[in-house]
Amino acid sequence: MKVAIYVRVSTDKQESENQLIELREYCRSSNYQIFHEYIDIISGKEDKRPNWDQLFLDAHRKKFDVVLFWDLSRFSRSGTLYTLQKLRELENLDIGYISFREPYLNTVGQFKDVVISILSTVAKIERKQISDRTKAGLKRAKLNGVILGRSSIPQDIIIQVEDLLKKGQSYNEINQEIKYRTKKGSLRHISIGKISEIKKHLSKKEGAISG
Repeated sequence: MKVAIYVRVSTDKQESENQLIELREYCRSSNYQIFHEYIDIISGKEDKRPNWDQLFLDAHRKKFDVVLFWDLSRFSRSGTLYTLQKLRELENLDIGYISFREPYLNTVGQFKDVVISILSTVAKIERKQISDRTKAGLKRAKLNGVILGRSSIPQDIIIQVEDLLKKGQSYNEINQEIKYRTKKGSLRHISIGKISEIKKHLSKKEGAISG
């Protein structure tokens, strides 16, 4: 069985090496063949994860059978809903996943259906929370005299993007997750440029509040 190892750490190279030692040993003891090690060493404010993107590109090319990662927080820091979407993306490609520190999170094992059921429930709750925050944000904007609808991006989408930015989700992750309908009715991913504009506007709003 071919395994792709994914590691995401801060700028501490020693932390990366420590994780890799144990993940390699796990593969050796399980008689798994390591296809490739995808390592993103980034700071907390870094938006780009090139090896994360490459991991999923290779997944679509069916280059490996299983993804092995340290734990869910190291696999994705972008909230349960987005994480579940990425895990389901692997499942749809018939690729399994294993969390080294969370033995129950293992689609190669017997608890696969239970794990997915739990994650689906949590994701449903998170979707409801996002919807509630979006409605509250629209109401707050109207109360503050903001005229909605002038942007090419719907106001509810802007609020969702702001919410994800506050969670620390990267531009690329938001681009993949958020879609909206244009005035012509076509479905489109929000662009990196638009996300950047929303980020600048959000920073100005937060600066005005803190000032």
